[in-house]
Amino acid sequence: MEGLVSSRITPNCAHYRRQHSPSVPAFLLQLTDKFCRSKVWLMKHPKPFNSVVASVQPLEASTLGHFENTLPSKEVLELWSNADAVCFDVDSTVCVDEGIDELAEFCGAGNAVAEWTARAMGGSVPFEDALAARLSLFKPSLFQVKDFLEKRPPRISPGIDELVKKLKANNANVYLISGGFRQMINPVASILGIPPENIFANQLLFKSSGEFLGFDANEPTSRSGGKATAVQQIRKTYGYKSLVMIGDGATDLEARTPGGAGLFICYGGVQLRGAVAAKADWLVLNFKDLINSLN
Repeated sequence: MEGLVSSRITPNCAHYRRQHSPSVPAFLLQLTDKFCRSKVWLMKHPKPFNSVVASVQPLEASTLGHFENTLPSKEVLELWSNADAVCFDVDSTVCVDEGIDELAEFCGAGNAVAEWTARAMGGSVPFEDALAARLSLFKPSLFQVKDFLEKRPPRISPGIDELVKKLKANNANVYLISGGFRQMINPVASILGIPPENIFANQLLFKSSGEFLGFDANEPTSRSGGKATAVQQIRKTYGYKSLVMIGDGATDLEARTPGGAGLFICYGGVQLRGAVAAKADWLVLNFKDLINSLN
């Protein structure tokens, strides 16, 4: 997810096909004690989800001509092949959409949120302020979120399911790190077989009536620098020797920090953000490149 940093962005056109996925188990909001005392509504979703696999049209070769990191170095390949943990961004990486924009559009406020996001593109607004401002434009209710999840199945990027399986076969632990919402990411994690405890994302909060209340500001991903903080916590907690971050935006690039990710792979298969891609250790447009490198 990346909406607050000004950079050159090249969108890729995508087509979709529906694909059945395993049933998503019931899940509920994990809330802070503060909101539990306020009787915040618990959300369950026992119905099965259908995933949608996107077929993304590749960029023209000339678009990549000025990037020098499309072919990984020996050192990068070694770090990637020996990674014991891999963290993925979700919006425009694991999935082809930006979650908050999709939810806003579904709730009838797509243009308003898009316009506000455009004004915030300069990067001068802290992430937590930008998140609160956009949510305040449409204030999604519990019913609207549940309706959205039922009618808008996750649209996952081509090859991501195979890549996750390959990483697991190599004994690497997989995490989802997102500035998006846990309610919308839980189904994606279930499709990919990623346990809930390996999700670091924001949490929408609702009153007992189902009315929108806000978001959990205690989540590290709810504020600027949150992804880097989450990755550092993961590495410190589990003692991973080699951790890789994969994403499309500047907040993903920030996770490559001492004590955090030792390698940043930019995935430009949905949105190619020039300023981010240029600073990546490896730029890929297709997850097949990552899969093949593990063979």
